[in-house]
Amino acid sequence: MLKKIDIVDFVLENEKRKNHIQLFYQVFGQPVGDAPIVLVNHALTGNSNVSGEKGWWKNVIDYGHIIDLNKYTVVAFNIPGNDFEIRNELSLDYKEVSTLDIAKLFWLGLEKIKIKSLYAIIGGSLGGGISWEMAVLYPSRIQKLVPIATHYFASDWVIANVGIQDDILNQSQNPVSVARKHAMLLYRTPESINQRFKNAKEGNIYTVNDWLSYHGILLTDRFSLNAYKQMNYLLGTINIVKNGFNLNQFLDNAKLEIHAININSDLLFQNDLVEYESMQKNNKNFKHYIINSIHGHDAFLMEYQQLNEILKQIF
Repeated sequence: MLKKIDIVDFVLENEKRKNHIQLFYQVFGQPVGDAPIVLVNHALTGNSNVSGEKGWWKNVIDYGHIIDLNKYTVVAFNIPGNDFEIRNELSLDYKEVSTLDIAKLFWLGLEKIKIKSLYAIIGGSLGGGISWEMAVLYPSRIQKLVPIATHYFASDWVIANVGIQDDILNQSQNPVSVARKHAMLLYRTPESINQRFKNAKEGNIYTVNDWLSYHGILLTDRFSLNAYKQMNYLLGTINIVKNGFNLNQFLDNAKLEIHAININSDLLFQNDLVEYESMQKNNKNFKHYIINSIHGHDAFLMEYQQLNEILKQIF
């Protein structure tokens, strides 16, 4: 069931003030206060519905699963303006909102429902970036940080692709559909696409193009144009190392465990795996895991056997 929190008098990172923000969320598993709490931050096209029959992460979060709802309370917020069930735009220029703003909103939301500390924060892609931002804000309130298929800042490559998506969304006649087609080719790899479709045709239409059209239509049904513009823009704002923030010092001093999970074929977040291995070597609380897959960025939503084997070590 979708629940609502009202946030009043919120100041954005750019110092602009928002008088009222509605923050929607769901709770799964044990009641708040009865079990360790896991916060799940959703990806760009995700939402708070992480478990149950239509839950997008039900292969990970459910009764008897790795994140076992018999043992944990799972909380998931909707990023304001993501259009899940309720049209809830922030009434701002979408380029005024950052992942740091969302991280602050989520902490305020947790405080409103009487949650002061978390057993874990876990999130993939955009949700993983927001998880990094939340950990930097209040590291002492978290035991485990689990960012998946993401990075602690948006690289030039990510920012450039966010910019192309923004151009499509502002200039195309079918903006959400065309932007989604472009994005799907970032979320997968040439090897994955070629292996799946093998130049197959249905009549005169290549099956791969039919597949892209299907995903474009699906997202058009799910997102308003304004919502997709905002969610896309947020991806390029991930950056915990701005304003002189020292990540190595943070890793040395923070008591939380960090379990970073990356994908070897990820074309969107092409992280420096050598850097991650160095971080693991030099920081006892930092652990790095790799999902080996031909499927690229979306592998964290496809390679459940590998993902669950990694998460089993963490949960």
